[in-house]
Amino acid sequence: MMEPSVWAVDFAAQFREKVVAFRRSSPSIQAPCYRFSVMPEEWGGVAAEAARAGLRWSGLWAEDQNNRIDLTVVLEKDGVYLLVQTRTADDSPSIASHGLYYPAADRSERRLADLFGIAFRDQADSRRWIRHQAWTELETPLRKTYPRSGRDETSTRADSGYPFLGAQGTGVCEIPVGPIHAGIIEPGHFRFQAVGEMILNLEARLGYVHKGIEKIAEGRDPEGLARLAGRVSGDATVAHTWAACMAMEHAAGIEISTRALALRAILAERERIINHLGDIGAICGDVGFAFGQYQFGRLRERCLRLNAELFGHRLMMDTIVPGGVYSDLPSEGGHRLLEEGIELRQELEELSVILDENPSLQDRWSTTGILTTEAARMLGVLGYVARASGVDFDVRRDAPYAPYDTLKVHVPVAMEGDVAARVRVRQEEIDVALDLIDELVSVLPAGSCRMPWSVPASDAEGLGCVEGWRGEHLTYVRFGPDNTIARFYPRDPSVLNWPALERLIIGNIVPDFPVCNKSLNGSYSGHDL
Repeated sequence: MMEPSVWAVDFAAQFREKVVAFRRSSPSIQAPCYRFSVMPEEWGGVAAEAARAGLRWSGLWAEDQNNRIDLTVVLEKDGVYLLVQTRTADDSPSIASHGLYYPAADRSERRLADLFGIAFRDQADSRRWIRHQAWTELETPLRKTYPRSGRDETSTRADSGYPFLGAQGTGVCEIPVGPIHAGIIEPGHFRFQAVGEMILNLEARLGYVHKGIEKIAEGRDPEGLARLAGRVSGDATVAHTWAACMAMEHAAGIEISTRALALRAILAERERIINHLGDIGAICGDVGFAFGQYQFGRLRERCLRLNAELFGHRLMMDTIVPGGVYSDLPSEGGHRLLEEGIELRQELEELSVILDENPSLQDRWSTTGILTTEAARMLGVLGYVARASGVDFDVRRDAPYAPYDTLKVHVPVAMEGDVAARVRVRQEEIDVALDLIDELVSVLPAGSCRMPWSVPASDAEGLGCVEGWRGEHLTYVRFGPDNTIARFYPRDPSVLNWPALERLIIGNIVPDFPVCNKSLNGSYSGHDL
């Protein structure tokens, strides 16, 4: 068992006289991870001390426990995760907001206010956020007493009356975009205030695709939960499923075979490659460079077809299962992956030169949509969005999990924080992913690709943390009796990345919104649950 790092000891010492219980979490949660509990009146002080100590705010969830509401926040520093929990009465739960110290907490708190009826005191923004007209302000859909199917079988009322920030002043106009878009993307509303083409403010309105993921997870068995997790956000099906299975396996105390772990990493790196290829092409298309969109789309399609051939599904959905992976790599699969990597590197090298030396392309990307390092840290953004703004964090390297704990993971970082930097970081991440796949395939260990399941005890819990292609995926699972799920919370990176769009777009022109949006590419579905 590892000893707590210096910062964890110092942080805990600030609360030693107040803490009800402080204990190192069991391996069923996740190492390196520690927990302690505080009284409800100390909840705001947790955020103050954590911010002072330089901890990153990573996630927040609640659970209805009959006569109380349990609230848990996840904080991180230097690759060590700290879970702080408190309990409030369930009749009229009220707790201090963390938003004063962590702007990243704002939307997560608004979400819990909508779903659990928790009042967050001194909250900067208390407007409703999730499933806008599907239930009244007095209904709390994630409480145990609320039926899974809801109480109203009629159609949900049209969303209206949301108090967007108003536009005032000579020459200032409002531009509404969405929630229904011209393409096939999911719904999201964006309200601009602009003078001419110059954007003064952007306010996003999400939550249109709330699916009730957390509610319908209750009572499922592990395999059923894994399938559900893979559908939280279809373009990150591998990352979400791995995080969910990791959490369940920690709860059950199951050790996964080294072969299964290597195969999971291969799947995750391929998911990173296909999404970066698709997004780079779309970013080219958003500034009128159709050649780039076609070429990167072509390469992505080739990767998708190999996925279907080797893993049975273009997006590799349902390939990760509790205890390992669904099926082994075909006998010629390793050779095919290595061969594709060689061809992909050659084509990407040629395309990179074309992108870098195209002045009209670079003119549209450079200095467009700048997210400063300070803003990125304040908002707690993740993945390539953070790394393109100088925030050097990657779970694979900084809180390594198998098999990455035996690999050297290079993490590309840029400082400019603009669209060009986000494209460049994505290009370099493709190269890193190809190198990792080569190494994993070359030393792929023998053995079983799936371990038998061991039924966890009631109340066993686990935390899964995986570096998906968008960044850190955080998943919490608690089991109930008879191998069923009592609580499931998957935190997609988009929850923390979406607010960055509102910040980086200010001062840009309206026609730059599509390329700025695609360079960030938050998941609507992953955000809305």
